[in-house]
Amino acid sequence: MENEAALEVDPHAPLTAQMLPVGEGHTLYVETVGNPDGVPALFLHGGPGSGCQPSHRQLFDPARFHAVLFDQRGAGRSTPHGERSANSTDRLIGDIETIRTTLGIDRWLIVGGSWGATLALAYAQTHPDRVTGIVLRATFLGTRRELDWAFSTAMSHFYPRLHADFLGLLKPSECDTPLEAYWRRILDPDPEIHRPAAFAWYQAERILSQIAPPADGLDLSQLPAPGARFPASPFMEAHYFSNGCFLEPDQLLANAAELAGIPGRIVQSRYDLLCPPATSFALAKAWPDANVRIVETAGHGQGQPGVEAAIAEALSELHPIVTSGQ
Repeated sequence: MENEAALEVDPHAPLTAQMLPVGEGHTLYVETVGNPDGVPALFLHGGPGSGCQPSHRQLFDPARFHAVLFDQRGAGRSTPHGERSANSTDRLIGDIETIRTTLGIDRWLIVGGSWGATLALAYAQTHPDRVTGIVLRATFLGTRRELDWAFSTAMSHFYPRLHADFLGLLKPSECDTPLEAYWRRILDPDPEIHRPAAFAWYQAERILSQIAPPADGLDLSQLPAPGARFPASPFMEAHYFSNGCFLEPDQLLANAAELAGIPGRIVQSRYDLLCPPATSFALAKAWPDANVRIVETAGHGQGQPGVEAAIAEALSELHPIVTSGQ
């Protein structure tokens, strides 16, 4: 008789996991989750540079979806870790196509939040025939205007102490163009220059991501020791943001017509200081097949109250639509 106390198999555990070479020295970590006969879906993580997390698998009903998750170039378990050479939006779009063809998927539903939403839109506008539907969270269109809002306007208005600390790391001559100063410092090869700047950027972004952060200013005493592994995201963000996310100005909004006929759901937190509701509504206006779902009393992060449930609900709503269209 089998042991009735045996542990149950985790339905969100990876079905497959592989390291996939995509050229130019990059190898991507790729995993699949759920039902191999379910609706194919691709999850795109944020950052750029943050990597996938186990919580991302939980968004997908394992009985109904065959979800694919991967760490983008230089992020998470992909190698080389933190590598910024041959790392651009068009290359990531190419990587997605490589993953799709390698796994034998014809068309799939795309899911992404923040930078993942940027990449989802860029991919869908490039390959609309490969996309059955789109679920976005916290729309980011990759524009300088959005970055100025988040790290200058929103920070100074809602977190004045944080803003003062943020500028306090710079020389007075750099404060007129603080974003360029931060990106220049973060990308400087000298650890004495890039470590404090990267830490300040990372901490500021975390504070702005939460509706009730544990602190409202920077604490440089928490700076990791020299030689300690540092998150890739501030370096990758500096790389992408200083290059305009490798997009033309307002490209994603201007090309929204390419999404015609693709059903979309946009999950938007009311109090998202990094990606405010106005951006999601502007996208929905240009993309009539999409609608916006507001999550009240929530900030930017996927883990904010009600956000993950809203994404799962959007996926559940799109499931019969994309199934009938396959």
